This record gives sequence, C-alpha cells and structure tokens, in this order.
Amino acid sequence: MTSLLPATTQSKNEPKQSRPVRVAEAIKDWVVEQGLQMGDRLPSEPEMIERFGMAKGTIREAMRILEAQGLVKTRTGPGGGSFVHEVSKERARALLANYFYFKNLTIADIYQLRRVLEPELAAQLAGTLPDDVLAQLEANIGTYSEPAKTLDEEREQHISSLRFHALLAAQSENDLLAFLIDFMVNILSDLTVYRRLYSPPNIQLWAKGRDYQMRLVQALRHGKADEARQIMQDHMKTAQKLMEDQEAEMLRRFISE
Repeated sequence: MTSLLPATTQSKNEPKQSRPVRVAEAIKDWVVEQGLQMGDRLPSEPEMIERFGMAKGTIREAMRILEAQGLVKTRTGPGGGSFVHEVSKERARALLANYFYFKNLTIADIYQLRRVLEPELAAQLAGTLPDDVLAQLEANIGTYSEPAKTLDEEREQHISSLRFHALLAAQSENDLLAFLIDFMVNILSDLTVYRRLYSPPNIQLWAKGRDYQMRLVQALRHGKADEARQIMQDHMKTAQKLMEDQEAEMLRRFISE
C-alpha cells in the first residue's frame, strides 16, 4: 500500500505533525481539488484507505479530526456516511477565540484593527442599506436610549452598543471583512464582561457612542460615504480612549484589592 500523502515542509522549531493530522490535511486538499461542495458525500472508508494508502485506524482518526473541526459531518443509518460540511461562523469564531485565549489582548490591540477596518466598511455601505436594515440599526440604538440605572443595565448597554457594529458587518459583501469585524466585536464584548469594563458606569461613553451611531445611520441612509467614514473614524478614536480609561480603572481596582 503506497502512501499518497503530499510532501510537507516544516521548520525545525515546529512540532512534527502526527500521521492522522497529515492525512486530515491531505483529505482537505483532495476535497478542494475535486471541487466538492457542502453536502457532497466523501468516499467510503475502504476507498479512503486505498486512496491515501493508510491503515484503517489512521483514516478513522483523520476523519474524527475533520469532524471536530466542523469540516465533515457523519450520519448513520440508511443513506448515511461522511459528508462535506461548512463550518458555521459561530464555530469558526469560537475556534479562533481559543487561539487568543492566552494572548492577553488589550483594548489597544483590538482598536488598532477596528480603526482601520470599520471606517472603510461604513463608507462602502453608505447608500446601499435597505430600509429594514436601517430600521434594525435604529432599533438597536433604541435599546440604550437612556443612561443605565443599574450596573446590569450598563453591561447590557455596552453589549448592545457593540451589537450595532456586528449588524453593520453582516451587511458587507466581503465575507472576510465581515468576519474580522464580527470577531473583534465579539472579543470586545467578552472582554467587557470578563474584565468588568462596564464598571463604573461611564455616561460619557454612552452619550458619545450613541450620538456617533445616530449620525452614522443618517449618513448611511443618505449615501454620504465620506461623512460615514469620518463619523466612524471619530467614533473608533473616542471609543478607544474611553474604553482604555475603563481598562485602566479596572487595573487600579484590581491592584488596590
């Protein structure tokens, strides 16, 4: 039985990949080469053994790896088998978040990207959004129409304000841009909760953020791309400063405690 695994190049500092991992990568390459789409059936186990020249145990482990990654779905019973599966945005976001779990991201790290990407997104969307999407954005702003009265409300308002940006990202025709912005918004939402960046309440952050978003919706509605870009630039700059202040306050509380 001859192995059909492609040759791989690794630096000496990289850990050596196990055989099942290499087989899983080879199966992914084969799926792309064959132009298989979501829902297409993969070859049977005996066919996989023959095609990749590997033992049954190695093929099974490789398929378990692909299923764990969300790229393969296995069904049992009549008509069952292994099928190409599309990774959901939520799963991809969770897997990527795991990578950053121990990276100790800061507010500055996140806003370094937000300040580049989101103004351009706003400019691209100006004049393109249908009325129902604009109404959805305005309804989201309406969930924090008044300053929070409790710390729980403050937390929810922070998350809702960030959701505004996820709603915008979802309108982009650039899937990569939409995913990156959505991912950053979710990471920032998690940091806000985990690090209690909503405490103490910040009336300035609420007022300025809401004002920027209301003006942005109007610029988007009337197709004013340059104005939308500038509003978002100012919004990101101000939000970064105020969120960094919240982060610094959190650190001061931690040290004092």
